[in-house]
Formats: sequence, C-alpha cells, structure tokens
Amino acid sequence: MSTPRAGAAGPDEPVDGVVPEPVELWSAFKRAHELVRTRVVADTAEAAGLSEPDLTILVNLDKAGGALRQSELAASLGWDRTRISHQLTRMGKRGLVARERGDGVTVTLTDAGRRIIAAVHPALEAAVRRHFTDRLSAEEAETLSSVLRRL
Repeated sequence: MSTPRAGAAGPDEPVDGVVPEPVELWSAFKRAHELVRTRVVADTAEAAGLSEPDLTILVNLDKAGGALRQSELAASLGWDRTRISHQLTRMGKRGLVARERGDGVTVTLTDAGRRIIAAVHPALEAAVRRHFTDRLSAEEAETLSSVLRRL
C-alpha cells in the first residue's frame, strides 16, 4: 500500500505525491530487473549461443582487459566459489576462458572468448538501449546510476 507524503511534491518526490511502501518498491524493482534481463538475454546471449552466465563472465572479463583473478571475478558478480568454478569449467571446455594457477587462479579470455564477446557486443548494447536506457530520460538514468552505486 502507498502512503501520501505531506507537503508539495519536490524534485525528489513522485509526481503524484505518493511514496511506495518498501516491499512495493522492492517488488517493482525485481519485476523491472527480471523483464529487462530476460529481454536483453533473449536478444543477445541466446542468439549467440551463450547462456546468461557465459555472457556475464565474458562481459566482465572483457571490461577488465581480458583477465581477472577468479576470486575478484566471483566477488564482482556476487557469486560463490562453487558457482563460479563450475561455470568456468563449462566455459573452459568450450574454449571461451582459460584458468591458470599461481598465486591464486587467474581467469583469462581465450581468442575464441574475445571473438565471441566482440561479435555479441553491438547486439548487447542495442538490446540494453532498446529495453532499458532508451526508456529513461537523461535525468532518470543519472538518478538510477547514483542509486545503484549507493546500493
């Protein structure tokens, strides 16, 4: 249920003067996340023969310059050690990534992994724009970015 806020609506208040209850807001966030995620994955990962976890790892490795310690990769994704290890094993068998043991484990994009992420990147960017950022004003995108960094 929503609760009206006292006073006139300011720049940080909803236009209709109603502030959603915490569970309502969380539910709306979850719904939006799932819808956008599903649409972006359908437009990119599936078309390229990648799973969503494949795409997520390839994007993060590419963003990091092609290599990351396995523990850093797991932490950046919010994944536990078992999940990241199993996913990297599957991706390694397909030649997308390589792991080297040393002082920890370093995960590296292979040439095949680099080619796939380079090929899928334009479609990924277009899908993110179509299903997410183009639906926001510049001010909304800036506000959302600020909120997400804070969380």
